[in-house]
Amino acid sequence: MNLFSEIRDLVILNLDAMSREGALPPGLEFGAVAVEPPRDPAHGDMATNAAMVLAKPAGMPPRAIAEALAERLMADERVASAEVAGPGFLNLRMTPAVWQGVVQAALGAGTAFGRSVMGQGLKVNVEFVSANPTGPMHVGHTRGAVVGDALCNLLAFAGYDVTREYYINDGGAQVDVLARSAYERYREAHGLSPEIAEGLYPGEYLIEVGEALKAEFGEQFLDQPEAVWLETVRDFATGRMMAMIRADLAALGVTMDVYSSEKALYGTGEIETAIERLRAQGLIYTGTLEPPKGKTPEDWEPREQTLFRSTAHGDDVDRPIMKSDGSWTYFAPDIAYHYNKIARDYDMLIDIFGADHGGYVKRMKAAVSALSNGRVPLDIKLVQLVKLYKNGEPFKMSKRAGTFVTLRDVVEMVGADVTRFVMLTRKNDATLDFDFDKVLEQSKDNPVFYVQYANARVHSVLRKASEAGIDVSEAALGGADLARLDHEAELALMRKLGEWPRIVELAARTQEPHRVAGYLSEVAAEFHGLWNRGNDLPSLRFVQEGDPATTTAKIALARATSVVISAGLAILGVTPVEEMR
Repeated sequence: MNLFSEIRDLVILNLDAMSREGALPPGLEFGAVAVEPPRDPAHGDMATNAAMVLAKPAGMPPRAIAEALAERLMADERVASAEVAGPGFLNLRMTPAVWQGVVQAALGAGTAFGRSVMGQGLKVNVEFVSANPTGPMHVGHTRGAVVGDALCNLLAFAGYDVTREYYINDGGAQVDVLARSAYERYREAHGLSPEIAEGLYPGEYLIEVGEALKAEFGEQFLDQPEAVWLETVRDFATGRMMAMIRADLAALGVTMDVYSSEKALYGTGEIETAIERLRAQGLIYTGTLEPPKGKTPEDWEPREQTLFRSTAHGDDVDRPIMKSDGSWTYFAPDIAYHYNKIARDYDMLIDIFGADHGGYVKRMKAAVSALSNGRVPLDIKLVQLVKLYKNGEPFKMSKRAGTFVTLRDVVEMVGADVTRFVMLTRKNDATLDFDFDKVLEQSKDNPVFYVQYANARVHSVLRKASEAGIDVSEAALGGADLARLDHEAELALMRKLGEWPRIVELAARTQEPHRVAGYLSEVAAEFHGLWNRGNDLPSLRFVQEGDPATTTAKIALARATSVVISAGLAILGVTPVEEMR
């Protein structure tokens, strides 16, 4: 039940009729016609831009189109008024029955209310987190994990077939550094003094890895050259780090469907196969790149390299795929990995990267475009930094991690639900301030509390009504006389609930789960506003003494509010609370 979509269909139906009858020229395209909530609620319930976008192609004044369309729309029983505003916008007001029907629909569907088939079962792969397996996840990874997981929930709710994937970067030099760092802790476990040289990982989390190495291998690797122990220690330490990362993700409520290994691409022919596919398209060549910006001819040494002609698919410059020593660049296995995803027959790929990967976007999109012949779109979302504060001051590093605040630090301080909600209060490409004091504050300025408090208030109403002997079962609420809900404050809340299916599709289409968090704050504001008005106006209170029929209708509205809040929180990965402590 997407009312905005239904009314848009009504608008298009009437525009078609106007074309057939000669009131509009034939052959007009209606794709840009939209029906949305007006910027100012005082202007109406919905607004359409139909006359504005059709005026030029129709060769007609927009007000003339709007006035003719308004007259036709008024014939529909759902439309209470249709008023032309400004140069040709058309503002619509719907009858109260339309909004009362939202309550009935929400109660009937439960938390499936707002679920969409927009995605039509298209297969989407969302790769997110993909942190180097060299230590615990930090707060930047936390935001990426939350954004990725919520986006997956949102897309699934909108009808897509979603796969969550983690790409383990276990094939580069960083895992060798991990092995050397773990080896020093292995020596420490044997009572020797560790030599944590510059460039090694100093975090205390590796002490446990060193002890585990001792338990597994005893003194086998003591005083042995690196060549003897590097591969074994690297694999052991990487496995321990991935177990830690999986546990961190679980603490945040994130479960991956697939873990893919970069290391597994080497020696299997997968990299060579992907590069050969590009070569067959004439996109691999030997050449010399121009000097990077800021380099002068004196300090630039041109050399021939094996290059991917990524500029043929929208990149700024061509990219090296092989080093001068014949080994692959870091880009080559990433090409092969994405070719693997294309081969798994996904209809769309989404990568969620940290903000420091901004320079990687165009080259990766170019590779996917070339490898899929333009069939599979790749969208890359960059997640900006999180700035941590406590007691008004920047929050310092974690001793355990050595250089950063960990995901586990944050979750242990405020909980997974608060962490997730706050991480979704801003768009992914905007920097986010995370104040440990404010996110636990019980006030309307704290969106987490404000939304959860609204849901808790609904359940307090249900408990109070039940204790008073009022039937609050689904059957009773489903049969409520909703025509009794006619006060403007009640209608305002119902109108806001009616936006939910539209928000789901809009957020899914733009791939912006933060829109859900913002919408839930608006729902909470309308609900709390209605609650507070009941303090001054007894007729707005949810429980009406001596009037069970009106009470049932009002409780049905409250219950529908909880349904929408619960559905939205589920997309965010947050558990709704029924009682505030």
